[in-house]
Amino acid sequence: MADRHESMLNFARRYLIPGAILQSVMIGGGYGTGREVVEYFSNYGTMGGFYSVLIAAVCIAIVFAVSLEISCVFNVFDYRNFFKVFLGRFWFLYEILAILLFLLIIAVIASAAGQVLQAELEIPSFMGTVVMLFSVVVLTFYGRDLVVLVLAYWSVFLYAVFIVYFIAVFSIFQDSFTGQASTTEPGWFTSGLQYAFYNMAGIPLILYAARAIETRQQALIAGIVGGVIAMIPALLLHVSFISQLPSILGAGLPVYEMFIRLDQDWLKIGYLIVLFGTFIETGAGTIQGFVERFDGWWSDRTGDLLSPKIHATIAGAIVALAGILSQVGIIDLIAKGYGTLAWGFMILYIIPLLTVGIWRLYVVDRDSPDG
Repeated sequence: MADRHESMLNFARRYLIPGAILQSVMIGGGYGTGREVVEYFSNYGTMGGFYSVLIAAVCIAIVFAVSLEISCVFNVFDYRNFFKVFLGRFWFLYEILAILLFLLIIAVIASAAGQVLQAELEIPSFMGTVVMLFSVVVLTFYGRDLVVLVLAYWSVFLYAVFIVYFIAVFSIFQDSFTGQASTTEPGWFTSGLQYAFYNMAGIPLILYAARAIETRQQALIAGIVGGVIAMIPALLLHVSFISQLPSILGAGLPVYEMFIRLDQDWLKIGYLIVLFGTFIETGAGTIQGFVERFDGWWSDRTGDLLSPKIHATIAGAIVALAGILSQVGIIDLIAKGYGTLAWGFMILYIIPLLTVGIWRLYVVDRDSPDG
């Protein structure tokens, strides 16, 4: 019985948890609110949105699988050493873009949290921002093991709420679905790539989840499963938005707007609990990657890891900057900020990974005794 339990745990660690953590990091902010789905998928019509989701899923699966394999082969589980494999001394260029992106992600989360609490409780929006950011710092303070555990199990709760949401939308708005024409707007292919490019930038920050992977086959399967897990919420949200096109496209918090239109208070309360939990776990998962990097840097110099208090200080500095940036507003942050940074990650991460990175894997195979 114990062996079976251990086998199930190993299966989850290798094939499910990497994708669950990636999805958890992706689903916060604009994803949890639905704003990213509207911006990069639903804006391109009913079928255009489906095509764009498919493009994003395929791209994420490929890059995730190759990244996991490189991480395991070269034994690199923080993004600094990971990028040294294929960027060499220029690894720090990714760090510059990553800092900008993840400040942007936390800013989106903070902006959305403030808007929701202001609408629900009629309190100043900054109060929601403060509560969320403080919770992120606390979760980061307790370290990697707790973050991994929370991210994995919260995803189950999140999926449960969104499945109920999807069923409610299909039941209540079923007549609206049948009245929608099958449309495809130009730009869906590029939009799918953009979405994938900036979301894949989070992969190097969650490589701590790849420690249980031992073989190339495991890395490939985990990458494919991760691509599917990561994009299922986007697919469900796009389908739900079809019933309210085109009026939903202008909403700053589209999912929240959908719950208002459903007029089901119990479901909206469940969503708000999940949303704020998702905000917190996304911020913690993102910041944990940075903490891992600082630990690696400090360990190289002293042989020791940083203390939990220093971890919390790093997290506090990051969320403070993000809180200031959140004042720009969620729509502009997602449309302009994410879209611009996507091309930078294509140049500094995706192209080098799929060229130099794959070449280095080939060299390792060629030079190995079994090669």
